[in-house]
Amino acid sequence: MTRPPIAFDRTTGRLDGASVLERCAALALQAGSKASAPFGRRGFSLGCRLVASVLAEHEIVLQLNEDARFAFPFGDGYWSLLLDRGFTYERDVERFLRAVAGADYTFIDCGANFGYWSVLVSSRPFGGHRVIAIEPSAANVARLARNAALNGSRFEVVQRAIGAEPGRARLRGDKHEALRITDDTAGPTGEWVDVIALDSLLDQGVIAPGQPLVVKLDVEGAEIAAIEGGRRLFGTSAVLIAEDHGSDRSHAVSRFILSETPYRPFVFDPQTNRVEPLDRLDMLDRIKANPAIGYNVFAATGPLWEERIRSMPSLARH
Repeated sequence: MTRPPIAFDRTTGRLDGASVLERCAALALQAGSKASAPFGRRGFSLGCRLVASVLAEHEIVLQLNEDARFAFPFGDGYWSLLLDRGFTYERDVERFLRAVAGADYTFIDCGANFGYWSVLVSSRPFGGHRVIAIEPSAANVARLARNAALNGSRFEVVQRAIGAEPGRARLRGDKHEALRITDDTAGPTGEWVDVIALDSLLDQGVIAPGQPLVVKLDVEGAEIAAIEGGRRLFGTSAVLIAEDHGSDRSHAVSRFILSETPYRPFVFDPQTNRVEPLDRLDMLDRIKANPAIGYNVFAATGPLWEERIRSMPSLARH
């Protein structure tokens, strides 16, 4: 018989449904997150694998807020950081989404993975917005659908990859959070996936023309193609949240937004502790200090979103 999932409340720290061994493992994961924080949490995923190797498979369901539940395999090397109540995932994104909770927009979660942001943005504290969660991996989509079901099936799940134009491609990678679309000449392995351009959401009537949007692009290297394929969708009332990876010293995503689109980019600047206009690429030489992580660029396609980005409160230092 399948065991009920472990339950963890991030607000109170309460852990229910765990064995003695799993309680010890949870304490170890929490300690590992704190100990590795000064080093960009390098080595944390390895520690998770070691911890998970001595445990039976078991799901854990986190209560993120009073209206948001998020499930993943206990000991997962990526999401187990959430067991550390002092850890905030993508703090700049959370601060922005809280700041625009009262706005009228649809959230498009591209590369949704297990659906963390889809769960939160559709929850009451974040405004209860309509969410379309798009994810190519069949295994990830199963987890994504599970999290949709845990939250009353309140967001839509679409199994597709995002590109400049529709087609088929191979999805490859060893970690669920780092799967990439690659050229098929790279080898015969990988999962075949269907690719859509974001403009197709307009063509199919999924999104109405002029609907204000927040579009998160976490598509592991396909951000430029995704932007190319969504120019009509973004129109003049959207904000894009795209990753510019720390290891890319050419700042390709930001360079493309600055030089090839009319969108106004912003980025969190640790010097001012605020999201600032990204007017020059050399700002990123200083800001992108850690080559192991991604940095979010907020690109406004109209004055409404530019004003909302500019009015974001400063981020608490940690």
